[in-house]
Amino acid sequence: MADTDATTTQYRPEISRRATEIPGVRSTGLAGHGADAKRLIVGREISLSGEIEACETLVVEGRVEATLSDCQTIEIAAGGLFKGIAEVDEARISGHFEGSITVRNRLIVHATGRITGAVRYHEIEIQRGGQVIGEIQAIGGEGQPAPTRLTRPAPRAELAAD
Repeated sequence: MADTDATTTQYRPEISRRATEIPGVRSTGLAGHGADAKRLIVGREISLSGEIEACETLVVEGRVEATLSDCQTIEIAAGGLFKGIAEVDEARISGHFEGSITVRNRLIVHATGRITGAVRYHEIEIQRGGQVIGEIQAIGGEGQPAPTRLTRPAPRAELAAD
């Protein structure tokens, strides 16, 4: 019988170098290549605070307290929370947003979404069940306030007392 020592066995597992090579892991653009190069995903049970600049898409599944600028899109998942200030081109809210948000193009508040604070938008879509609480202002396409149209309600007929 050959004398073998387990401590002398050299086993080196192959280590995946890219997130795309690991089963079940989404690419977050860590390698800096492709369409996800400027995509930031804050996963569930993750907290992030500070300033976020120059990302194409911020996906919030956890909790973010930040100032978001020079970003194209923010997506807040059903369990996600964003607190702070955001200026974006598009926003899709399924979770909670608290603070001040300016959306230069389209704001979509899904049925599970809730925004509390100051909201400025060019276009807005609120699905049944979605909530927007606070100061709301429509803006023009270039971030300028849209013309205000004042409408008067139709006169109500008064009931004469006998």
